[in-house]
Amino acid sequence: MNPTDLTRSAPVTAARTPDDDRLGGLAAWQWRLYPTGHRDRHNLMLHLLTVPLFWLGTLAPLLAVLVSPWLAFGLLGLPVALVAQARGHRHEHARPVPFRGPGDFVRRFFVEQWITFPRYLVTGGLRRAWHER
Repeated sequence: MNPTDLTRSAPVTAARTPDDDRLGGLAAWQWRLYPTGHRDRHNLMLHLLTVPLFWLGTLAPLLAVLVSPWLAFGLLGLPVALVAQARGHRHEHARPVPFRGPGDFVRRFFVEQWITFPRYLVTGGLRRAWHER
């Protein structure tokens, strides 16, 4: 078999960049890069508004089972948060590192919403970024 045949059948993934070294795990890597990609006030405000929406969207299936089936409509918060944050990142000078694939996209987005952004908020990173602009 020819080596070029192997590359043709391999799954397509984004090229690795120097800032895609995930030493220490996804959460540690994302935390190292977070301040660089979250400085614009427009983007910060969108995150403040949409991260809670994402939380509600992820909890909606459980709440629908426990409280009311109507709460399943809360799942709509997930794509709304996703689209709003993607648009907010257009205002940033530093672009996000390309995703390695669909699984990487899902993992990174969940870690950002549930771990990294709340940590950024609680540790004062958002306040510092807001006042630097």
